[in-house]
Amino acid sequence: MIRPVAFLAAAALVSVAAPASAYWEFGHETIAKIGYANASPKARAGVRRLLAHADLLDTPECKASTIEGASTWADCVKPLKGADGKPRFGYAYTWHFQDVNVCAPFSLTEACKDGNCVSAQIERDVKTLRDRHAPMKDKVLALVFLIHFTGDLHQPLHAGEKGDKGGNDVKATYGTLISPRLNLHSVWDGYLAERAITTGPTLVRRYPAAVRARIAAGTVTDWSRESWQVAHDTVYESALHGDACAPTPPRVTLSEDDIERLVPIARLEVERGGLRLAKLLDKALG
Repeated sequence: MIRPVAFLAAAALVSVAAPASAYWEFGHETIAKIGYANASPKARAGVRRLLAHADLLDTPECKASTIEGASTWADCVKPLKGADGKPRFGYAYTWHFQDVNVCAPFSLTEACKDGNCVSAQIERDVKTLRDRHAPMKDKVLALVFLIHFTGDLHQPLHAGEKGDKGGNDVKATYGTLISPRLNLHSVWDGYLAERAITTGPTLVRRYPAAVRARIAAGTVTDWSRESWQVAHDTVYESALHGDACAPTPPRVTLSEDDIERLVPIARLEVERGGLRLAKLLDKALG
C-alpha cells in the first residue's frame, strides 16, 4: 500500500474531502489489516463469518464485506439519507470522537455522557459481539463500528482537543503546503498519517507475542487517556511550538523538521490501533 505521497498531498488540495478522507481510507484500512493479522484464528474466522452477512446493513453504496471495506464503512454511510430525507446514521455522529479538553484533568464523564462517545461505543460493540442472542444484523453492525472506532480512538484529535472541534477550526501549513482547506485535524487525518504509514517497513505484519501484549495492555479508558495525552504533548505542543495550552493562533505551521519528528509518533498510533483492535476482536470473537 505504498503510495506516491507527494502526488496524493497535492491532489488533496484540489478537493475539500480529500484531506479528511486520506487517513480514514488508508489509515483505517491499515489499522484494520494489522488487527486482522494479529487476531487469533478463531477471531479471524468470526470476522469473515460476520462480514459474509454485510448485506444485512442495507448499504449497497458502502460495501463492508472485506476488512478494508468494514474499516471505512462508518464514514462512508454518513451522507446516506433515509426515506424521510434525514441521515440514516445520524445517531452515530458523536460516536466517532470524544471532546476531552487537553488543558484540564482527563475525564470521560462529560465527554461520554449517555455513552455518546467513541470509547463507550467500542465497549458496547464488544458486548454486542459477545452476546449469543444478539441478532445477526446487530452483530455485523457492531463489528464494522468496532473496527472503525478503534481506529478513530487512535487519531489523537478524536480523543483530545481544546474547544476547536478537534483541530478543525485551526488552519494549518504542512511543510510547503498552504491551503484554506487545510487544518490541524486534516494534517493528522491525512497528510501526516499517509507519510507515517509509508515511511519505513510495513506496519501490516504479524507482531511478536511480547510486542502484542505490551502494546495492547490496558483498557479502553487507558487507551483514551494515552491518546488524549498524545494530543496534548505532541499534536498541540508541536503546532504551538511550546505550551499546548497557550492561545492557538488562527494558523499554525509544521515545518519539514516538525513533520520528521512527528512521523514516528503517528506510526506508533496506527500500530497501537491495530494491535488493540486485535485484542478486542479476540475478546469479542475469539
